[in-house]
Amino acid sequence: MSTAAAEQPTVHLVDDEATVRAALEFLLASHGLAVCSYGGGRALLERLDAGPPLVGCILLDVRMEPLSGLQVHDELVARGVHTPVIFLTGHGDIRMAVAALKKGAFDFVEKPFGDAALVERVRDALALDAEQQQRLRDGDSRGVRLAALTPREQDVMQRVAAGKLNKVIADEMNVSMRTVEVYRARVYAKLGVRSSAELATLLARM
Repeated sequence: MSTAAAEQPTVHLVDDEATVRAALEFLLASHGLAVCSYGGGRALLERLDAGPPLVGCILLDVRMEPLSGLQVHDELVARGVHTPVIFLTGHGDIRMAVAALKKGAFDFVEKPFGDAALVERVRDALALDAEQQQRLRDGDSRGVRLAALTPREQDVMQRVAAGKLNKVIADEMNVSMRTVEVYRARVYAKLGVRSSAELATLLARM
């Protein structure tokens, strides 16, 4: 297995033929892409067990021994790994690859493939993973901010998100409208929203 920096978006190349791996490593590296290669599915799964989550995409050959690419993908799905997977397939493997797409694979590229087409799909997969990583970071940040709200602020937040007016909230909570306004402003400031509609959208996403 060749390695690349863990935090760097990386093409995780899995193929049991050394000559194919070498050719693909050269192709991808020549386009400025970081590559980490594995001689088989077990090596990739061992990397998952031993290290941080994968960042980038997985380029996975269908026909490998002892674990096929499809078996490796099934294991990735079972583990909840969302790293985009591109299958490298022969003509007779297309039906299997299509079945893998239904299980969440990103795409498949049929052999023999054009270098430009493969690199383009790899870049697309890397872009998708970058979007997924950003959504995870945003979700973590929102979770921290939500946890910073006091119980009273959370109470107001739920009522504001439901579209209730300040007067209604004040009556329900038996406080003054001015108090509701203060709590509402604090909620908006802590969560980084500017309206009840934005607040409701934020909570729905979370």
